[in-house]
Amino acid sequence: MSSAGDSGKPASGELDGSSASNGSSSATDGSGDGGNTQWPLWEVFTQGDRGRPHEHAGSVHAADAEQALQNARDVYARRGEAVNLWVVPTSSIVASAPSDAGPFFDPGNDKPYRHPQFYIAPRGVRVF
Repeated sequence: MSSAGDSGKPASGELDGSSASNGSSSATDGSGDGGNTQWPLWEVFTQGDRGRPHEHAGSVHAADAEQALQNARDVYARRGEAVNLWVVPTSSIVASAPSDAGPFFDPGNDKPYRHPQFYIAPRGVRVF
């Protein structure tokens, strides 16, 4: 079994934090604190075809951005289902909280002119 310092790539089974020998993780973050034994988590977004939007595909553990891209390629693009990949540290993602759903999203509801029902589609335009 290799460690993070051997080749910079995890050995088989280390991406998910499991180990074949004893079920514990052997990947380290290099901090030497002994408490945190997993590499940082990265969110992976794939683009199926050029011009299409990127979609969240899943997550990988990696020591740095380059390794996260390599791991994402190996896991999410191995059969050619993606033409482009994005990896983002999970710690960099900011999201709204479910408890903020009312106050956070309410301001748009009091502006009915933003809804498409007030617009007339020109002749020849297909309406969905």
